[in-house]
Amino acid sequence: MKIGFIGLGIMGKPMAKNLLKAGYNVVCYSRTKKDIDDVVAAGAEAGTSSADVASQVDLVITMLPNSPEVKSVVLGEGGILEGAREGLIIIDMSSIAPLASQEIAAACALKGVRLLDAPVSGGEPKAIDASLAIMVGGDLDLFEEVKDILLVMGGSAVHCGPIGAGNTTKLANQIIVALNIAAVAEAFTLVRKAGVDPSLVFDAIKGGLAGSTVMNAKAPMMMDSNYKPGFKVDLHIKDLANALDTGHQVGSPLPLTALAREMMETLHADGYGGDDHSALARYYAKVSGTKIGEE
Repeated sequence: MKIGFIGLGIMGKPMAKNLLKAGYNVVCYSRTKKDIDDVVAAGAEAGTSSADVASQVDLVITMLPNSPEVKSVVLGEGGILEGAREGLIIIDMSSIAPLASQEIAAACALKGVRLLDAPVSGGEPKAIDASLAIMVGGDLDLFEEVKDILLVMGGSAVHCGPIGAGNTTKLANQIIVALNIAAVAEAFTLVRKAGVDPSLVFDAIKGGLAGSTVMNAKAPMMMDSNYKPGFKVDLHIKDLANALDTGHQVGSPLPLTALAREMMETLHADGYGGDDHSALARYYAKVSGTKIGEE
């Protein structure tokens, strides 16, 4: 099977490379030429547009920032549907609003194109080592048809329900991750202010009920003041905004999500939107006057 890959950012680039390593023929496209060149150097072919990619392949994977970008790439001028033939499969692995996934899928169906929404969790490290958690919405038979391809990029791929269910699952994931990071930052700021070594506290609690994948990944970054992005604050703001919008639409109050988003908006306003979301520690440093780690 020949696969198109559109969107070669922090996540998309290693995902496309993992498909190449698995022996798939990949045609790639991105707005940034150097990213195309990097994936081409790994063995891919370069497309000239989203439509051009779609015209050459059996399946297109998109990995884009948000709903407007996915709508533009799929439905817009020079987009996937412009070059698509009937039977093309699209797997949108972007994290977008569930209702947007449903709108895009409906437009695709009019051209005989099938779509799955399949957002991922794990950030850049898991994109690189192909251990992403993939959450999928759409037709179950189509999911089974492409599951082996998904598992080239991820350690798990779970069908969560109809179109939009993948992104609903991702929103739940992003709420839990954001609040977990905030809790870690709050707790370790308390530890530092109380005069206790955060590294010793981390060793003491990581094997207990407070232990988590999030704490294991983010507490060391906070202690090292290392905010190199695996997942940027600004992208998490986008996800939490989608969660809040979806919550309003379905009547589900999300007060803690709103608080976490405002904390991240403070980081954005302070110029840290490009930092890893573990930079929530910076928010607590600002309000407490105490840093968890050393700059």
